Amino acid sequence: MNNKGIFSPVIADIRAGMKRGKIVSVDDAIRVIRDGDTVSIDGFIGGCAPEELLLGLERRFLGTGEPKNLTLIFAAGIGDSKEKGINRLAHEGLLKRVIAGHWGLVPKLQQLALAGKIEAYNFPQGVITHLYRDIAGHSPRTITHVGLGTFVDPRDRGGKVNAVTTEDLVDLINFDGREYLAYKTLPIHVALLRGTTADMDGNITMEKEAFTVEVLPLAMAAKNSGGFVIVQVERIAERGALNARQVKIPGILVDCVVVAKPENHWQTYGTPYNPAYSCEFKVPTASIEPLPMDERKIIARRVAFELQPNMVVNLGIGMPEGMANVANEEGIFDYLTLTAEAGSIGGIPSGGLDFGTATNMDCLIDMHSQFDFYDGGGLDLACLGLAQMDARGNVNVSKFGSKLAGCGGFIDITQTAKKIVFAGTFTAGAAEMAIADGKLKIIKDGGLKKIIREVEQITFSGKTAQQGNQLVYYVTERCVFELTKEGVELIEIAPGVDLEKDVLAQMEFKPILRNVRLMDARIFKPVLMGLKDDLLSIPINERLVYDPATNIFYVNFEGLAVKTKNDIEAIRSQVTKICAPLGKRVKTIVNYDNFSIVPELEDEYIKMVKFVVSEYYSDVTRYTTSAFLRMKLGDELKKRHLAPHIFQSKEEARQALEKKG
Repeated sequence: MNNKGIFSPVIADIRAGMKRGKIVSVDDAIRVIRDGDTVSIDGFIGGCAPEELLLGLERRFLGTGEPKNLTLIFAAGIGDSKEKGINRLAHEGLLKRVIAGHWGLVPKLQQLALAGKIEAYNFPQGVITHLYRDIAGHSPRTITHVGLGTFVDPRDRGGKVNAVTTEDLVDLINFDGREYLAYKTLPIHVALLRGTTADMDGNITMEKEAFTVEVLPLAMAAKNSGGFVIVQVERIAERGALNARQVKIPGILVDCVVVAKPENHWQTYGTPYNPAYSCEFKVPTASIEPLPMDERKIIARRVAFELQPNMVVNLGIGMPEGMANVANEEGIFDYLTLTAEAGSIGGIPSGGLDFGTATNMDCLIDMHSQFDFYDGGGLDLACLGLAQMDARGNVNVSKFGSKLAGCGGFIDITQTAKKIVFAGTFTAGAAEMAIADGKLKIIKDGGLKKIIREVEQITFSGKTAQQGNQLVYYVTERCVFELTKEGVELIEIAPGVDLEKDVLAQMEFKPILRNVRLMDARIFKPVLMGLKDDLLSIPINERLVYDPATNIFYVNFEGLAVKTKNDIEAIRSQVTKICAPLGKRVKTIVNYDNFSIVPELEDEYIKMVKFVVSEYYSDVTRYTTSAFLRMKLGDELKKRHLAPHIFQSKEEARQALEKKG
């Protein structure tokens, strides 16, 4: 459809204004939208949301009944869960079809979809951002692995939200023996965008915006579809006044510029303007308030145990946001790089209606580029919400009965992150619990089970994850599950919690039970957990190295602090993982420099040592430069009939081992 040929009378009026610099009134700009058009809108919650244009479109429809039967496309949720944003377009007759990434912030639109009054699709947010690029380049499909195994997969629902939605927009295809999804592209007739400053030729800068989101690929998509690009701005500059390096949308792509009223151009729906959000300067690090000692903090603390130095992390909205508070409280914030799908890299993430923004960022990139990074496996860890989980390890966060939240970036993020932690309370509803003496007591459970036999909708596919190498955990306040090749396994339980009454009886399926251990006791105590020391220490898997050329197993316990039974179990597990498959015993050298262990765990530790020595070692030597530690370890080993001599250096230990050999 070529709008330029159809709308000539209107266009003539507008183009007369454009000769004066493309600056037109909102009512004149909105007149280019005609019945049946496909309109795409950019924004992230309230950031970059073209509120003035949305108001103008709503006003025109309510006043004239036009335009009708629009197809609406948007990637991220644009709304405040009340009246603003795309909620303004939720009128019967105005919309025929909606293709959206996130529906949770537009309840009025949800109602139309769930009532079957519009055709409705829910596609992954990142896929829609890439769809814009493919529309701009006239590609017939957006091809990606994102969505396989979920409700977007055409073998499930193909992203369709209701029964009146019948057209298939997603196909299953194969390349080189692997499955992919192909999302159909379609022309965009009008793009509604937003920037900060426009010059008289329509060049747009975004210096005061919290995001750059998809303004450029979406403008290109509309222009290359023969459509129109309308941009809302805060102010107008003279021709040639803008720095070309700051122009985000060139004037050749822009048809109309509308100057917004200040109240319709807030930086986000929560904040009129914060220069730190737009990277104009950095501010003194604000103190992040410690979380109260409740179930949310317990969950955030347990999630924090999955962190490692230099991880690139994505935190979802809601419960996962608490991990940032814990990381700050524990002094480990500076050792991580937090990102948000809207484009922030580094800095301190915001919440609420400012979600997606950040202060003191290292970099702000376009949203489609962020999803390129995510889709390729750039995330070391993703922590996202846990609304429903089932026996196959599937997670649902997108649809619950009469509530259509939508998947947003959830599918894109979870399908390729190296480690995924789903975080949420074990049950929903008004639960009561008490934390005292390092233990958790469940007084009253919430009235709604979340760990169920089968989720209502698959937003994360356990089966798809099992086919790859992802590490997947489900963290609640009372227990932790892991997705293994065999299925969902219960691996940890909170001290004070009754396994049968508080966990198994509140689930609709029985998990695998093999080696259930207690969650780290530090999580349930009001003092700091000392995660900084843990984070900066060398991980167990990097401390244990086998050299097949010499058949020597090197165990580096230098600086290791054994504080919990979990630490001991981690050593036993990693030794077994390396040595058991060898099918032969190994010679072993253990470095005990600056090693420490809490006294009450000494017996447990020595028991573990006896096990690995008897199972996997042919000969073992140990060394430390500490005379005190040599004496103490020697005494403990002697008591338990293990070789007691501790050498002073690695060379002495090696020589002794060679003599034994």
